[in-house]
Amino acid sequence: MSFTAPVRDLLFNIEHLSGWPGISSLPQHDGLDLSDISAVLEEFGRFCAEEIAPLNAPGDHAASRIENGKVILPEGFAKAYAQFVEMGWQGLQHPEAHGGQGLPRVVGAAATEILNAANMSFALCPLLTDGAIEALLTAGSEAQKSIYLAPLVSGRWTGTMNLTEPQAGSDLALVRSRAEPADDGSYRITGTKIFITYGEHDMAENTVHLVLARTPGALEGVKGISLFVVPKYMVQADGTLGPRNAVRCVSVEHKLGVKASPTAVLEYEGATGFLIGDENRGLDYMFVMMNAARYAVGLQGIAIAERAYQQALAYARDRVQSRPVDGSSRGAVTIINHPDVRRLLLRMRALTEAGRAMAAATAGWQELAHQGDAPEAAALAEFMVPLVKGFCTEMGVEVASMGVQVHGGMGFIEETGAAQHYRDARILPIYEGTTAIQANDLLGRKTLRDGGATARRLAAMIAETEAELAKASPFAQAVGTRLAAARGAFEATVDRLCSIGRSDPNAAFGGSVPYLMLAGNLIAGWQLARSLLVAEAALDRGEDTAFMAAKIATARFYADHILPETETQRLRITEGAESLLAGVL
Repeated sequence: MSFTAPVRDLLFNIEHLSGWPGISSLPQHDGLDLSDISAVLEEFGRFCAEEIAPLNAPGDHAASRIENGKVILPEGFAKAYAQFVEMGWQGLQHPEAHGGQGLPRVVGAAATEILNAANMSFALCPLLTDGAIEALLTAGSEAQKSIYLAPLVSGRWTGTMNLTEPQAGSDLALVRSRAEPADDGSYRITGTKIFITYGEHDMAENTVHLVLARTPGALEGVKGISLFVVPKYMVQADGTLGPRNAVRCVSVEHKLGVKASPTAVLEYEGATGFLIGDENRGLDYMFVMMNAARYAVGLQGIAIAERAYQQALAYARDRVQSRPVDGSSRGAVTIINHPDVRRLLLRMRALTEAGRAMAAATAGWQELAHQGDAPEAAALAEFMVPLVKGFCTEMGVEVASMGVQVHGGMGFIEETGAAQHYRDARILPIYEGTTAIQANDLLGRKTLRDGGATARRLAAMIAETEAELAKASPFAQAVGTRLAAARGAFEATVDRLCSIGRSDPNAAFGGSVPYLMLAGNLIAGWQLARSLLVAEAALDRGEDTAFMAAKIATARFYADHILPETETQRLRITEGAESLLAGVL
């Protein structure tokens, strides 16, 4: 199954939904034109379609494996990665001062989606490197930045995130790895780390591990964790590589999906590491990397949905089966003519485009928060990260599942490839914090902490869009009515959760995942409603009529078929706590 990067839709979102006027007016992006971004994404889409996507199914079949302590990746991965590095794709959104291209985060997000849709197993390596770069930019010393950033930004070196351990799972308070200070100012790191994506491989010259560990006498719990940079190969004073560090790969996991990506168990045996920032602030620094990774995992959900949708659509246009229910043909027709297959495909497309639109708006707020003095943008970006991660990954699983359904029995057969998308998608609501962890963050840190102020600010922004819809076409007015109802469900839920958050935390947090799904549904639908307004204006000018007509149709389908689900989530939260907590297990 071939892959085509959805560049047109990505560019539409960048131009119309990301706050592009504000981004392009930042001094560091002065002179950057949308035509430049179009050229970059078109070329990257071509590269991913031609060089990376063809490795997806063979990589799934072959998987990564370990032999005599060496991890062997599927054939073609190393060659493709060398091309990826040579073309400078790793540095797309990273600072020019360290060898990157310095493009806005909205462009980096679009490229991340394209790469993951082409081949999620391959894309996980650059994704973790992006996170390591962000952490070092935030908390690394000038010496550490000088040593590590340029090779990471170029992609010559790759990065990992070493958080959890066999006894810890998601509870990092239970981390036991030790960091003993040495006389030369370094530390000796000892312990076992699990679930380390690309923890061992031979595609790059070096691997830079960011590792959580405890120094002697550190406090118990998360307040006693420090962060260390531990290179696979030691780096000499002149930047060349020296001897191998005392960290080895014990095994790689046998997984349900993303089989070509090596998920390693690493054993640190007195490995030389260097403290990043201050002692006991490791989790604060690692959260920079984790937030970058969480947003990127949300993009993975959109990416796998796009890939599953493209395959399902092509199959439905080709597969002939059964006569139509309206009697319009005596013979069998392609299944895209059957109403329920149309329902599945339209839901797949609407969820995918809605998630993509929400991610673009979030990337825009992130850019404004990171580069300028924009406290409101910072609050909105923080609020949105668990939504992009949680809602878009759950959506990715649903869309991939519907892709299998469109294929029918053939979807259950590995040879068609539909099953791989479903298997690959299933990890997304789990790693980098489960959906429940994202929901607890959304409710506790992002809603209750400020008394619902940011949530209500979003609701006010949505109401402004409703006012615009009310002045547009009857089609737009119908979407506005649905959007207003969904916003009402959201506001009632925020009021309810804020009122019981402290007095009855079990009831409040029992509704945290429904709250995340309600908020994600609403804000994704809001972005499609904004798209509709742009598309109607473009149609009036006779611009790009087929694309804009599809945009309008997708927004209307979402409003009619998906936005009403917010009321169901509201009922679960506001009226379902008693049966949830009293249920017998």
